[in-house]
Amino acid sequence: MRDILPALRAWYAAGSPFGLATVVAVSRSAPRDPGAALAVGPGGEVVGSVSGGCVEGAVFELAQEVIASGEARLETFGYSDEDAFAVGLTCGGEITVLVRRVSAAGDPAFGAVADSVTAGRPVTTATLVDGAAPRGATLAVWPLPGPDPGPANPVPGVQEPRAKELGAEGPGAYGPDPADPDRADQGLGAPDPGAQEPRTPDSAAPDPADPDQGAHDLGASGTVAPASDRRTGPPGGTDPDHGLAGSLGRAGLDRVVAADVRAGAVPGGTGLRHYGPDGERCGNAVTVFVQSFAPPPRMLVFGAVDYAAAVARVGGFLGYRVTVCDARPAFATPRRFPSGVEVVVDWPHRYLSGQATDERTVICVLTHDPKFDVPVLEEALRRPAAYVGAMGSRRTHDDRVERLRAAGVPEPALARLRSPVGLDLGARTPEEVAVSVAAEIVALRRGGSGVPLTARTGAIHPR
Repeated sequence: MRDILPALRAWYAAGSPFGLATVVAVSRSAPRDPGAALAVGPGGEVVGSVSGGCVEGAVFELAQEVIASGEARLETFGYSDEDAFAVGLTCGGEITVLVRRVSAAGDPAFGAVADSVTAGRPVTTATLVDGAAPRGATLAVWPLPGPDPGPANPVPGVQEPRAKELGAEGPGAYGPDPADPDRADQGLGAPDPGAQEPRTPDSAAPDPADPDQGAHDLGASGTVAPASDRRTGPPGGTDPDHGLAGSLGRAGLDRVVAADVRAGAVPGGTGLRHYGPDGERCGNAVTVFVQSFAPPPRMLVFGAVDYAAAVARVGGFLGYRVTVCDARPAFATPRRFPSGVEVVVDWPHRYLSGQATDERTVICVLTHDPKFDVPVLEEALRRPAAYVGAMGSRRTHDDRVERLRAAGVPEPALARLRSPVGLDLGARTPEEVAVSVAAEIVALRRGGSGVPLTARTGAIHPR
């Protein structure tokens, strides 16, 4: 739903009801995952997709019926061996789609959910697929304020870097220090007087899980209010004291589902759960579709070179929150990068050492200079990340690996390094290289082989 959210928010704010179709279950070679969404707005405008084209026409008609009637519908689409031209998935898979009507009057929690997703704050929705309450009833769950989890856990079996390995022996150990006011004399160039101030991650919207912001009110607007402004009752179906909005029809069911969501009981954060009428975990009378919206994963690009802008652009296209970092202020200027990309002037390894990374984080080192590459890769390979890639020739790679070994990076950590970066596409231009890098990231994330599909057999989308 994240990709079609701007249109949904506009319709919702204008008071225009719309039909929202969401894939809640798939089997075999279905083209889209659970959570994929298509919406039909005023005048029949369509955004999104649930099948890549196979059943969109049927879902469009179903959504129009749901908008008119207000009654949610659940439909399953699959391949028909008897009539391959009937409405269904010609790929041979099967999808189950829930279509419900969304409006400000009927779904007051949607605004708060949309605001949280847009701002990158975590929120989970639980929607009734089958049960006693009306199909389509929705409960929104936010994390409760809690203690700061602290820095990300290091990679198991990898030692924390020593201060010396992080360049703490002096600002000139690996080159000029960007914090040094005399850096213009160090060959980095003076700051561009006409450049905007770099955008940094500190400008992000408030996080309701941040204990430093006190107790929060997650009202229908989705904004965060100080504890002194908290209301005593649930406004518009929102319970600010418990981080809940809406209802699945029964208080016991709401309570158990919220507890399961916060305990991470749904693998991957999205899928179907079954309960008894009042939330009994051993029951099957109620089916709930749970969909979690985590903050976008981060892509950290080090080196504000010509390739970085193209990589940043494709990273945003893939849904990453992109940051470009370089110690050279003449290169690290926002005007050189796509809108929405954070640009940071800092020493790469020093910046990375102050950031939290996780198993979704992508790190691309494009500086192509050992005095920058080695320290930041040393830091990157000692922490969780989905992908750590570095640009350079094979000779550069061999030299870089020897330097990292000399710095004490163990072999298991070195084996995580994707270098030279990208898949073999014959890429030359920055844009082509960015596609190569993106292809490798997607292949690694999805378990793809990188082999042309024409050279393979079997399902394209195995489950």
